[in-house]
Amino acid sequence: MLNEIKNRIFSEIRKYTRDLRNIYSSSKLSPALFKHIEEFLLRDSKKIRPVLFAIGYLGFTGKPASGLYRSALSVEILHDFMLVHDDIIDKSDVRRGRPSMHSMLDKYVAKYKNIKFNGADLAIITGDVIYAMGIGAFLSIKENPERKEAALKQLINTAIYTGTGEFLELLSETKELNRVTKDNIYKIYDLKTANYSFACPLALGAILAGAKKRDVNKLIKYGIFLGRAFQIKDDLLDMVPEERRLGKSAFSDLRSSKRTILIWHAYNNSDKKDKLKIKSILEKDHINRLDLSAIQKIIDKTGTINYAKREIDELLKKAGSIRKRLKINETYKNILISHSEEIFDL
Repeated sequence: MLNEIKNRIFSEIRKYTRDLRNIYSSSKLSPALFKHIEEFLLRDSKKIRPVLFAIGYLGFTGKPASGLYRSALSVEILHDFMLVHDDIIDKSDVRRGRPSMHSMLDKYVAKYKNIKFNGADLAIITGDVIYAMGIGAFLSIKENPERKEAALKQLINTAIYTGTGEFLELLSETKELNRVTKDNIYKIYDLKTANYSFACPLALGAILAGAKKRDVNKLIKYGIFLGRAFQIKDDLLDMVPEERRLGKSAFSDLRSSKRTILIWHAYNNSDKKDKLKIKSILEKDHINRLDLSAIQKIIDKTGTINYAKREIDELLKKAGSIRKRLKINETYKNILISHSEEIFDL
């Protein structure tokens, strides 16, 4: 059943990119713009979010409404919009093992002379277009208009939360490390990752299906714990040199001086000398390989990797406890368990 849902999602994204030519007359409007969008949307990814959207819906209805899988794509398309803008902010040249959108567009505009804009400028616009496409895709489902309106409000709120999380994360880089708390970091994780990647997709599906508010709230809480664990896992993977493990630039969080759980734990469990070392490295404009090696040694010395793994285990236990109390169809509850285990390679 899980594979069936995934296959429907993957089939739908291919169909959606073909339909762009008819939906938005893309070949007439701007072939270059939509060529880059199509390439970006079709890149390999696990499509975690639309699968959760579908599970959230099917768990209360047992059968798909017309347009469900096109609507489910909306959360993945919005994810792509966020990635485009994130890569500009993080100055990351790689996304899903290929050039990031602004890198692709830098190459595209290189043929023009005396231009006063660059690939990043075009990528901001491209991201905005992808965002609008995501909203359009969401409206595809044939469902009760009141439920659609309620779900759309949830989607818009989540987009606001995500932008707020990005805003706070950037500002957190100005904060002295000794003033950063675990709660500060989890607030950003919840706003920037957990809500839109886990809680929102599940909630959208459930709202569209007509689930009771208390059941939607349980799904949101479940998604928050799952999302926190996922972000810590992502922080751990960022420390792995092989970029192909993530499909993005290795050490991108460190290079961006992000206050992650790993940095927080390593700093708070270091001696004075190592605290100063971490602080001085994160204040640099350009972090080199020696700096990265120094941070990794401190992380190893402070037992930060094991701490992060324990934190993931604890969060997954909390999520599991909530999942047991979810009032959704048992078949789809089991599919949700399988999907969660797959995400975390359990």
